[in-house]
Amino acid sequence: MATAAPSAASRIAVVTGASSGIGAATARQLAAAGYRVVLTARRKDRIEALAEEITAAGHSATAYQLDVTDRAAVDEFASAFKTIGVLVNNAGGALGADPVATGAPDDWRTMYETNVIGTLNLTQALLPKLDAGGDGTIVVVSSTAGHGTYEGGAGYVAAKHGAHVLAETLRLEIVGRPVRVIEIAPGMVRTDEFALTRFGGDKDKAEKVYEGVAEPLTADDVADTITWAVTRPSHVNVDLLILRPRAQASNTKVHREL
Repeated sequence: MATAAPSAASRIAVVTGASSGIGAATARQLAAAGYRVVLTARRKDRIEALAEEITAAGHSATAYQLDVTDRAAVDEFASAFKTIGVLVNNAGGALGADPVATGAPDDWRTMYETNVIGTLNLTQALLPKLDAGGDGTIVVVSSTAGHGTYEGGAGYVAAKHGAHVLAETLRLEIVGRPVRVIEIAPGMVRTDEFALTRFGGDKDKAEKVYEGVAEPLTADDVADTITWAVTRPSHVNVDLLILRPRAQASNTKVHREL
């Protein structure tokens, strides 16, 4: 099915966590689909370079340095817009893989602040702008971790379950308004930074996550899915889409060729 071109009233797409991985790939693909993308992340140099790349390709992109956990900064950012068409809540991440008995509370707090409170901040600040555009879409990038737990993952699972419940509840609360709420929940995605960040820069631990898996998902795979969901006709809502590589049947069942 061909994608629907975004309407003039919904051309702006805000993407959080756009400095790398899924966020950067989503920004590229939404720009190619005709959106004027606004890239946000804490790493200013990364999003500025990406904005230049997208612009050089003939599309429209603007970089805005932003920490999604800083509500005052988020409100200031949101004040620049009268209307927007799309908000992709992608900023998040995992820290550590320790059991509950020894998990670091600071890591849990950081994951919750980024994955849940960050999503809440952007959603609250930009919902009136999405409403005003008359045809808005909110995307929450959660994870299969939000739909099934696994040993050593409780902190991340709790955070992503919070993001899932936020999306599910918001959809109930704003039904009848011209805003869709889409949740995309990826499974095993191999990016340059996710596992490396999770394990504090330990390359060996990061590599073991994907060891023997022939084709984990890529950031482009997830971005393609997000772009497809966003560009459905406005009366079509993709409530929840879970995607995994073929080699992954669940969070704990993965085919590895070792």
